[in-house]
Amino acid sequence: MTAPMVVAHWINLQYYASTVAPERYGSGNKVLHNVACGHIGVFEGNTGDLRVGLSRQSVHDGGRWMHTPLRLSVFIEAPRDMIDRVIARHATVRQLVENEWLHLFRIDGDGSIEARRCGGWKERSAGPAHTGQE
Repeated sequence: MTAPMVVAHWINLQYYASTVAPERYGSGNKVLHNVACGHIGVFEGNTGDLRVGLSRQSVHDGGRWMHTPLRLSVFIEAPRDMIDRVIARHATVRQLVENEWLHLFRIDGDGSIEARRCGGWKERSAGPAHTGQE
């Protein structure tokens, strides 16, 4: 959880932000990029604000967005108390979970799924996926 989940969140958030607010969090057109500040970011053209997100070509094909902006869902098959201990010991993991920057799910050995919400575990049905046709 301390490395894979945090890194997956960084990657997901970069795609998310570069898609939902490309003018603010994207890096513009990569054809016009000039590397700045020792590879910390880029400028679009010769001047302007430092851009640190993904280029438009990374998230858009010229006609449509290539990524659906979704909050990361993390599924872990482990005992509840072990997951809770990691959350308690690691501030970054705790902040991601408690501030709902991602969705955390626990898979039990019998196939049931619990969601971590509001500091506790809430059981979810293990039935078929929601189709939206109810």
